[in-house]
Amino acid sequence: TLEFTHVSYATVEKVVGASSKIDVTVKESGESLTEVVITAYGNERAKPKSAVAATTISSEKVEAKPNASVIQTLQGQVAGLDIVTGSGQPGATSEINLRGVGSISGSTQPLFIIDGVVVDADIVRSLNSNEISSTSVLKDAGATSIYGSRGANGAIVITTTRGKYNSPMSINITSNTGFSSLQGNNYNLMNAEEELLLEKSYGSGVGSTLTDAEIVAYAKYKNTNWEDVFFRTGTTQDHSVSLRSGGANASSFTSLGYFQQDGVLVDSDLQRFNVRNNLDMKSNNDKFIFSSSVSISFTKANRPTNIGSGAVNRNYALGSLNSLPHLSVNDYVPGAGTDLRSNNSSYGLLALTPIMLLDRLDTFKSFNNELRLLGSIMGEYQINDNFSFMTRLSSDVKESQDITSESSNSFNAQYFKQDGEDYPGRATQSSSRQFTFNMVNRLTYNKLFNKKHDLTIALYSEYFKAHRNLLGFTAQGLDPRQHYPGGSAGFVDDNGNNDFYTDSAFSGINEGGTLSFFGTANYDFTEKYGFGATIRRDASYRFRNTNRWATFYSVSGRWNLDKESFMNDTAFDMLKLRASYGTTGNQRISGSSYFTAANNSESLASLVTGYGNASATGFAQLANPDLKWETVTQANVGIDFGLYNSRYKGTIDVYKKTTSDLFQFIRLPTTSGVTGYFANDGELENTGIELSLFADVIRKKDFTFALSFVGSYNKQARFNSKSTTVEEGGKIGQYYVYRYKGVNPANGNLLFLDKDNNLTENPNPDTDRVFTNKNRYADYQGSFGFETEFKNFYLDARMTYAVGVDRFDFDYQGLMDPTNIGTFRHSTDILDAWTPNNRETNVPSLTASNYDKYNGSDMFLQSADYLRLRMISIGYSVPAKNIEKLKLKSLKAYINGENLMTFSGWRGNDVEGLDSAENGYPTPKIITLGLKIGI
Repeated sequence: TLEFTHVSYATVEKVVGASSKIDVTVKESGESLTEVVITAYGNERAKPKSAVAATTISSEKVEAKPNASVIQTLQGQVAGLDIVTGSGQPGATSEINLRGVGSISGSTQPLFIIDGVVVDADIVRSLNSNEISSTSVLKDAGATSIYGSRGANGAIVITTTRGKYNSPMSINITSNTGFSSLQGNNYNLMNAEEELLLEKSYGSGVGSTLTDAEIVAYAKYKNTNWEDVFFRTGTTQDHSVSLRSGGANASSFTSLGYFQQDGVLVDSDLQRFNVRNNLDMKSNNDKFIFSSSVSISFTKANRPTNIGSGAVNRNYALGSLNSLPHLSVNDYVPGAGTDLRSNNSSYGLLALTPIMLLDRLDTFKSFNNELRLLGSIMGEYQINDNFSFMTRLSSDVKESQDITSESSNSFNAQYFKQDGEDYPGRATQSSSRQFTFNMVNRLTYNKLFNKKHDLTIALYSEYFKAHRNLLGFTAQGLDPRQHYPGGSAGFVDDNGNNDFYTDSAFSGINEGGTLSFFGTANYDFTEKYGFGATIRRDASYRFRNTNRWATFYSVSGRWNLDKESFMNDTAFDMLKLRASYGTTGNQRISGSSYFTAANNSESLASLVTGYGNASATGFAQLANPDLKWETVTQANVGIDFGLYNSRYKGTIDVYKKTTSDLFQFIRLPTTSGVTGYFANDGELENTGIELSLFADVIRKKDFTFALSFVGSYNKQARFNSKSTTVEEGGKIGQYYVYRYKGVNPANGNLLFLDKDNNLTENPNPDTDRVFTNKNRYADYQGSFGFETEFKNFYLDARMTYAVGVDRFDFDYQGLMDPTNIGTFRHSTDILDAWTPNNRETNVPSLTASNYDKYNGSDMFLQSADYLRLRMISIGYSVPAKNIEKLKLKSLKAYINGENLMTFSGWRGNDVEGLDSAENGYPTPKIITLGLKIGI
């Protein structure tokens, strides 16, 4: 009997007998090898046999995308996975919410696992995308309850490429070069002449002292677009080499990578080196297998500070948008210190924002160095035909160094120095070491009864421990003739006559950990029906003994209707119904660190300044001994289907996720000595539907064309909270404001609605605010696109969208603020302001008596819905026969584009952002040229 197999095709067996010729026709299978879901702890299941809600993204979807954050490449590819990147800083982490926001104060980030190593979210800047084999996103309780205390927000399981047994050495070389730039804004920014004329008409600033003719002459030699000064075209280099081979009993994968990216904002960049080795070994009788994964990376990042703030002397992003256009780069004299007005005596200090920032570029440095080691080893022994035992040990070691340095010659140092302080510069250096250790043991029983009943039972124990040590200092006083950022020279000693140069030190020690015992059971009957169950018991260091342990569970089931006889003559080659119900827990009370809010169940004291400036002891924290886990209860019903040899396939999921015992900060009267304490208060509900559809419209030998759609809807509601600022049943984080209704045509003042919907010029912020049913989280989000191949050419494109997002555009507010005239730049929209001759307008009078009332209203609350060309890729694979003489196995060239076009009513540089993202670092558009060579 001959067996014919091929990827994505059904296996065919033919009996040879006396035949000398055999004709075989293979049919495409709905069970493609790409349809494998890695559920947990390295367990793999073919998707038709899986009863959980999970999505797997193959390596082709993330490779050759030179982005310092691998997670950003997943945007729009997984239904229900909402990824928002609030910063264009190379390597910046994204906000990730799976099936809505699952907590108020606690962590909302999914759990990240790389080759069995539990890691924190900032791992994304240390990963080489060319090493990734697949990424599985686990959504429902059936998939995540096995992670118990760490699976409340779902899980993202990343597996890296491994070698193959009995395979020759293969070498792959990938080289990418990218160029990034601002996406652009629609603020209609004024040029120098327009800004000077506005100042003249308003009677403030340099323009108020000039005639019209002088303004025209002035603007001819001073007309600066500061976005071109503080933003730039960023370049990216991404190069990697990988080697893959295997013998009869061992296989390996080794890769080396180099990544360098200059951000679009000045003084921002990231440089990374990666080395990885994955090793697999087995005994001759296949009873014992061993694997190891080791990854070492070094990352250096220059990071502008104070981004997103209103610091006119520190935030380059603020300076790019708000600086007056009638100032020039030539107005800056390097080393001038406080004498910035030497060439600009007619300007006030705030108006010299760009000059202060140019000085900061010369005299301030802030950067981070990080060395990271990820490692895991796994051994599994097949005791007999039914029992096996596995142990996995893994660790994540992170050495991080943060350095900031401000020269004594800088404007900021000189401006804030004290009398007699000759060296006002300062430097802060800190080093931290974080070590995590994870050990998992598993005993598995597997038995196939009568070739129909397949039963697998596994018992686990897991121990997780995290440690961190921090040590640092701040040195006051730097000699600019000797000091170099990060070096030890140039520190000025304290002379005892004053406290100018008194240095300070700081340190910290943190520990955290969990202990878990759990078990799983999976039963399959003739591949038609399947059932699964999980129960897990977790202990967390964050809670007192009475609440330290918690139990989580799940049950799941599936029915593969396509295996039933009544489906034989239908178009379905796969049709599966599945359902799950269960619980998971969240013990991260505040933030996503292993160490935050480690002891909120204890009362703490600290040293304070008492009577007569004497040291005293005071309350620092009030205990809540009843603090306990947040619990997420989730129900999920789903359908997976494939028609006409999986030419058309898709997935539909409906879920309801309820978080109970929410972590909340309960405020207390200040007379108690503390501002409040953490407690479990209220519930949060997320309900939604997810849809993924794929269609191979054309399947021909030299031409294919496929369409895809991924979409989700999520509804949030909050219940049973003691807080008075929460609407029962309303969205989380919804805006609570009074409503702006335009301009009073009689006098140019702002008009608002009070709580009874009456027009007023003076709303009461305490009684007239209302809930808007608007927040910054999308109600609908997803993507659609196509993939096509013609001969050796291919073209892929994907559009992403978000609907139901609202954010305050405070950047636009600043450009429309009449009180800033003469100090900062404006939009030409302000020229439509109310005047006695222009009464029908939505722009208030420049002298409106109640302009300050916009604060607390929805005047600048804007829709941030968008449709974006997230990715487009064009490539060509050279035919094998044309590269044989070059001794190459494959050769592919391509060009990729990211964020090339965005359609939105949002007017700023980036429609995506966290909250209002005022004066923030926008994400760029990127064009990449790449080459991939196989040897």
